[in-house]
Amino acid sequence: MLVLALRDGTPIAGALNFIGGTALYGRYWGCVEERRFLHFELCYYQAIDAAIELGLARVEAGAQGGHKLARGYEPVETRSAHWIADAGFRAAVAEFLERERQGIAVDRMWLDRRTPFRKG
Repeated sequence: MLVLALRDGTPIAGALNFIGGTALYGRYWGCVEERRFLHFELCYYQAIDAAIELGLARVEAGAQGGHKLARGYEPVETRSAHWIADAGFRAAVAEFLERERQGIAVDRMWLDRRTPFRKG
């Protein structure tokens, strides 16, 4: 699902989302002209409206971004799997990822304490 912002009939920004069985996945954003709050309108508010219209259970707004808390998105873990052919590079990436996991865990705890939702 592509959402575009037009100015005088010309696209100035867009957000690309993928529709899954139960979720809308926000993935790409780009613009040729900066407009205040346009990113949030296209990437978050339009995605939420589309998910409701399509009867989807949730919107996955993509990785990163503490700014998403104020818009109702709680942090969720994102995973991926890759095969790296070069053994040396694979070892370097594995070492980095171990440090990255620790940093993400700390960030996640910090963000979890600042969500706009009450904890049961």
